[in-house]
Formats: sequence, C-alpha cells, structure tokens
Amino acid sequence: MKIIILGNGVSGITAARYIRKLSDHEITVISDEADYFFSRTALMYVFMGHMRRKDVQPYEDWFWEKNRIALLRDRVSHIDFEAKTLQTSHGKSIAYDKLILAVGSQSNKFGWPGQDLDGVHGLYHWQDLEAMERHSRGLARAVIVGGGLIGIEMAEMFHSRHIPVTFLVRESSFWDIVLPPQESAMINRHISEHGIDLRLQTELKEILPGENGKCRAITTSTGETITCGFVGLTAGVSPNVGFLKNTALEINRGILVNEYLETNQPDVYAIGDCAEIRQPQPGRRPIEAVWYTGRMMGKTVAHTICRQATAYNPGIWFNSAKFFDIEYQVYGEIQPREPENLASLYWEHAGGKKSIRLAYDRHSGAITGFNLMGIRYRHEVCEKWLHAGTHIEEVLQNLGLANFDPEFFPQHESELVAEYNRQTGKSLVIKRKRGLPAVLQFLNKQHPSS
Repeated sequence: MKIIILGNGVSGITAARYIRKLSDHEITVISDEADYFFSRTALMYVFMGHMRRKDVQPYEDWFWEKNRIALLRDRVSHIDFEAKTLQTSHGKSIAYDKLILAVGSQSNKFGWPGQDLDGVHGLYHWQDLEAMERHSRGLARAVIVGGGLIGIEMAEMFHSRHIPVTFLVRESSFWDIVLPPQESAMINRHISEHGIDLRLQTELKEILPGENGKCRAITTSTGETITCGFVGLTAGVSPNVGFLKNTALEINRGILVNEYLETNQPDVYAIGDCAEIRQPQPGRRPIEAVWYTGRMMGKTVAHTICRQATAYNPGIWFNSAKFFDIEYQVYGEIQPREPENLASLYWEHAGGKKSIRLAYDRHSGAITGFNLMGIRYRHEVCEKWLHAGTHIEEVLQNLGLANFDPEFFPQHESELVAEYNRQTGKSLVIKRKRGLPAVLQFLNKQHPSS
C-alpha cells in the first residue's frame, strides 16, 4: 500500500514513524517548507542563538533512508480525490492508496492595507524565521500585532537582540481571552518590565510602504504613526487549506474529520493544525493548533491505517508556554471569566511572578482545573485528580505530590492552603510533601473519586 503524507511537521512525521513501526507500507512525505522535519516550537531559540539549525532537527539525515520514508521537496497544487492522484508544482503526478493531510497552519491576515509588503511576516514557517533574520540587520524598531503566544515569542526574539519592540494588543489586557484577569495583569507587568512598548486596546490600521516595496511604518486605531522596518503579524493562525477549497473535500474552518480523523473522501485523513473535529470531546475545541495534539493525531491515524480503527482521544486539556521568564502551565478547565458553576482559589506570590489557581465545582467541590505561573506541577498527578473529580480539599492536602519544581526551589503549597482556610474558615493541613517515592506510590495506587 502506498501512503502519501502532505506536510512534514510533527503530525505528518509522527504518522510516518508509527506507520513504519506498524507496517511495511510505502511512505512518501511531501513538503516544500524544508528538506527535513524540524521542531517548530524551537524556532525562537535558533534566532536567539541558543540552538543551531541542526539542533532543531530531531533526526539525523540518514534516519529517513534507513526507515524507508521517502521525502519529496515539492508543493502539491491539485488533488484528484476520485482518481487518487496528486499534481505537484514541478509537474509530477503521484498516485496514492491512502492520503494523510497534515498541511498545518498559516498566520492570519485580516485584509490590512500593506499586509503583503516586504518586511511583514508571521512566525510559523522556517521561511518566517529566515525573513526575521534578514530584516533584523540594522533594524531600528519592530511592531508586533496580536497578543497571543506567538506574539510574545516574537517580542522576546527581537528583545534578545536589543531591537526595540512595540506590541499592539487589541484587548484591554494581554491574552485575556484565555487568561483570568490576575494572570493576564501579571503578564502585562512582565512584558513592560522587559522594556517592551505594550499598547493595549490598540489595533493595526495600515502598514505604510517605503522604498522597494518594503514597510516603513504603521498607523494604529488611535491615529498614531509608528516608524518600523518589520511588522510581525501574530494575531493567531488558521488552517492552511486554501488550496483545498472548491474541491470535493468538506471544509469549514479546517478539514472536517470524524473521531477516526477520516474526511468525507475515501482513504483521506486530516491531522494536526489543519484538522477540524466534527464533534469534539467536552472541554476540547474543534481545532487545536498545539504540538502535543498534532503528535497524538499522527500516532492515532497510523494505528487506524495499519491495525484497527482507533478513535482520537486527546484527554484532558493541557498547554504550556513561556512568557519571557515566567513559565505557564494549564491543566483542565480554566476560564478567563469564571462561570457560575465554578469557583477558584487563587494565590499570588508577593514578588508578582508566581501564582497558583485551582478551579473547582461550587457544589460538589470536584477539581476542574489548574493554572500555574512560574511554578511547575506534575502532569500525571494533575491529570489523575482531574479524571477522578477529586475534591478540592483532598487536592490541597496532598498538593505537594504535584510539585515538580527543582528540589531546592521554595514550595508554596502551604500558602495556598492557608488562603483556602482564610476564605472558608477551615483548618486544612498538608498531609503529604513532594518526593518521588510518594508520587510513584500515589500514581500506582487506585485513587477513589470524591
């Protein structure tokens, strides 16, 4: 059987690796972005000088031939789903028995005047990194548009080279469509402390051209003109499905798939950023442009193709990121605005760069989410509590089990318990401190739900 995979990101390459582990099928991966798979989340560290290009390639060049995974550097311009053939921009016609679409995302553009000028780029593809590198020489100022994770990564990248950055965020507080107010305010302060010119409630109006088709300035919704030599468009990403529209493939925002990642076309699957789940599980979104979900989809579709139909199950929501020096983790359900059925316990360190938030059901007391700034918790421990619907008070009494900070870092579980006692008038005490033996014993033990 001949399997073609479009896209050499984490989704497509994971699918290829697991198909090879499970079968002897012929595998070809097609991409025009790069010769080899690279870690997209590490692009910023290449720019900042922490890693070299070869360091972000998880596999050596010989890996592909040894594992009989053919790589083709080309762009697919047309797919005939009835004939099961692909046409490439280099004039090749390629037949397939199974087709996996792992074509990823593209940076959003919202029709701003000047958005296609030279010096206007997102941060998703390898070519975006090359553009940032090219335009950084002698750059006096960069303007970044969009207050999400990609935007703050780009701000840190320019900041690492001492290039002044103006950061336009249309919301009243950074990423407040995701973060609760206290955590969002913490990141506002942290961005400003790093010398970033943060402009809240400010939108891009127009990008002004200079010589040779290059951007020279932008105008804002407040009427200000800001001179700059680079504009970063980081107002989110969307599925890269433009070339698939007006075909027999069913597309909404992304390529619509069922729980087995099957499209409406026979023997055609979609995974990763470009896939839109028709009926997502509770607490999950139809499209999740996240590294680990892409990897899970790749593994899942490989099992479906090679062994038996396997439903995609992403489990409890998890994400992590870094806002300059502040690490961020979220497990489960954390809403930017607290719904009526949930309550939350929030503690923030006096230094303003660490916080813990536990969300729980007001009536049953079942834990529903963890939101962490500057503090690390163990994935397995949090997930077990969330699956079991463990009572908030049992979680608090055993919270040391979740702590994943290095051994000599200060612990703050007792302060969170003290805050809960202050709010409720109770007298909870921590039962178990952190420590690997205790954690392993906890994970191996059947944990009853509350």
